[in-house]
Amino acid sequence: MELLAGFTALQLAVALGTGLAAAFIRGLAGFGLAILLVPVLALALTPVEAVLTTNVVAMLIGGIELPRLLREAERSVWTIIGLVLLTTLPGLMLLAATPPDLARLLIALVALSAFFAILFPVREPEQPGPVITGLTGVATGLLTGFAGMPGPPVVPYYVGRAIPRHVAKSSMILIFTCAAAIGIGSGVAIGAMEWRLALLGAMLLPVVLVGTWLGRKADGHVSDRAWRIFVGLVLAAAAIAALVKLVG
Repeated sequence: MELLAGFTALQLAVALGTGLAAAFIRGLAGFGLAILLVPVLALALTPVEAVLTTNVVAMLIGGIELPRLLREAERSVWTIIGLVLLTTLPGLMLLAATPPDLARLLIALVALSAFFAILFPVREPEQPGPVITGLTGVATGLLTGFAGMPGPPVVPYYVGRAIPRHVAKSSMILIFTCAAAIGIGSGVAIGAMEWRLALLGAMLLPVVLVGTWLGRKADGHVSDRAWRIFVGLVLAAAAIAALVKLVG
């Protein structure tokens, strides 16, 4: 517990409360853990700490679900994951070099962009061409490093197409899991990963498991249109709250 001595009671409460809410959205929509968790954690921790802590919990929860994800995910995930491997470290190096207040603002804006991403009209189910897939992978890696948020590029790529919901959700979560592991490796490479952050992420795992289970239970009673609207409103509220806090 000495490792947790570096965190205040308020920081731990913020992490646990936000983790539960973010995990519920993740279970309901297949994304949202980092988009919700990082901006709020970044108000209590440094941006780098918030990103790496979120990466730890995202990797742990995704690892538990790995067999199902591998069965259900679309094959395009491997192209995106390969590009994430190449571009995450530059993103994290940029975050480490950015002043904390500016980084918090940019992270909140990235979270807000996810709200607009899910408002795009649903497209045909065919997989996009190599250029769109490649740009999605590069953007996902950069945002994984800089904001701990692979979601904004990945969400419209899968949710924006008329593919089965379970395929979209599993594809996104598999990418998020691999991106989180790559992000942690990048943190180790630049000397930013600390044991206390790994412990905080592991401490969040039970809360995230409960939140994900609740979200999945709710998912069975929600139509596609309803969950798009609900998730969009929650994402917008989280980003706006972070922006208001920064401005205030």
